Amino acid sequence: MKAGSVKLASAYDPQTFDPHALALLYHTRITNQIYESLVSRDAQYRVEPALAVAWSNPSPTVWRFQLRPGVTFHDGSPFTADDAAFSIERALGPNSRRSFQLDGVKAARRIDPLTVEVQLAAPDAVFPEKLWLVGMMSKRWSEQHGVMAAQDFGAKQETHAARNANGTGPFRLQRYEPDVRTVLVRHEAWWGWKESRHGNVRQVEFTTIRSDATRVAALVSGEVDLVFDPPFQDIARLERDPRLKVMRSPDIGQQYLVFDQARDELPGSDIKGRNPFKDRRVRQAVAHAINLRALSEKVMRGYAQPSGALLSPMVDGSLPELDRPYAHDPEKARALLAQAGYPQGFSVAMTCVNISWREAVCQAVAAMLSQVGIRVTLRTEPTSTFFPKLTAAQVSLAEFGWSPTPDAYFSLNALLHSYGPAGAGNYNAGRYRNPELDQLIEAVRNEVDLTRRRALVTTALRLATDDLPMLPLFRRTVTWVMVKPVSAVQWPSDLADLRFLRIQTP
Repeated sequence: MKAGSVKLASAYDPQTFDPHALALLYHTRITNQIYESLVSRDAQYRVEPALAVAWSNPSPTVWRFQLRPGVTFHDGSPFTADDAAFSIERALGPNSRRSFQLDGVKAARRIDPLTVEVQLAAPDAVFPEKLWLVGMMSKRWSEQHGVMAAQDFGAKQETHAARNANGTGPFRLQRYEPDVRTVLVRHEAWWGWKESRHGNVRQVEFTTIRSDATRVAALVSGEVDLVFDPPFQDIARLERDPRLKVMRSPDIGQQYLVFDQARDELPGSDIKGRNPFKDRRVRQAVAHAINLRALSEKVMRGYAQPSGALLSPMVDGSLPELDRPYAHDPEKARALLAQAGYPQGFSVAMTCVNISWREAVCQAVAAMLSQVGIRVTLRTEPTSTFFPKLTAAQVSLAEFGWSPTPDAYFSLNALLHSYGPAGAGNYNAGRYRNPELDQLIEAVRNEVDLTRRRALVTTALRLATDDLPMLPLFRRTVTWVMVKPVSAVQWPSDLADLRFLRIQTP
């Protein structure tokens, strides 16, 4: 370990540095170090001021944010209300994958150099929290480089913001080699370094190592200092290594199967003229066919918990009583398929990310489905092609993960609301539609009484759980392994905030 430098390894690459082009864990884990938001989260995962030091709600549909004075972008230019208003409007615009967070925002405008006002279509008691992870960009820099709109990642658009960055965050981008490494260096002018709770790291290198064995070997040999996604089968052995330590946290996110419920026929299926997944009985058959306990205990080596809830009980309004997984019952699954008109089952293509533990989960799921007559052709793809297909609803059956915030609206609007141009349903990969659920989700957004809001969340989740638009599989145990001199703050979302990263000196 070089003085002040830490090397981190993961199986994933950020893909782009445009803060609004994606809203995925592996992208956000890096871009969040560069692009700050108006609000952030502290070491206990609680919302705290960031680029905004205070906010107020002067009328039911207006929020005002007082910005932190003296903040500069990495190119030395000042951060002002013009940049904040521009960034919010950009995150709302075409191609943005952050727009689902801002559904209901009508406009953002500068009041004075350090005050920005956001106008809403309806009241929203928790609006400030929705600005977390909405990165603030320089308006001038964006104009200079022709990136006034978010990159169209799904269309493989190349822009200056995809490979370059200019934020206000604690680290700035020094070098990016796609699918190889990303080097961040300390932004010395960052306003937060004067606070003692923040770390002492001067350079961070993210290395992409897709092979589990190679990633572990790099950690054991000292080539890297922290691994975000250690192979589950190796964790016990790594824990016995006196040079290493293991951090664990319950995951606020979870893994799902998503069903195509939009197309009238599944591409490549031997069932023509029909889409079996439009029938809830078929979706229930899939649920009963999968042995969630075996996935959690055997495939995930005990580092997962079977889930029946669409959102973790760590999310406000998601009650523990909703977290009841479907019983493994192949006979019932076959009966449901017969009732739905598929006594001989059907064939379907299943898409999965080509990361080892996710491939293993998909292979196990495919084998379980075959036992009830659902014949799966498994396709594994890199993240660069998988996620554009997922968000464009070009998958018939797919496994994917989602990390929510403690507020349910983000996830309800992104995953379960009908797909729409204003950001609703951005990650509704099956294009599920339920007008009653849409109304509930919109009511959650607009309800200012927090008790009634929580009750609306619970009602929406009960309805969605009954309809089974997608199948919850399990919640992982978030596990990081690092050399002992390194200390970090581990959030339940599996995001890392490198401002807390510290190298302990002897």
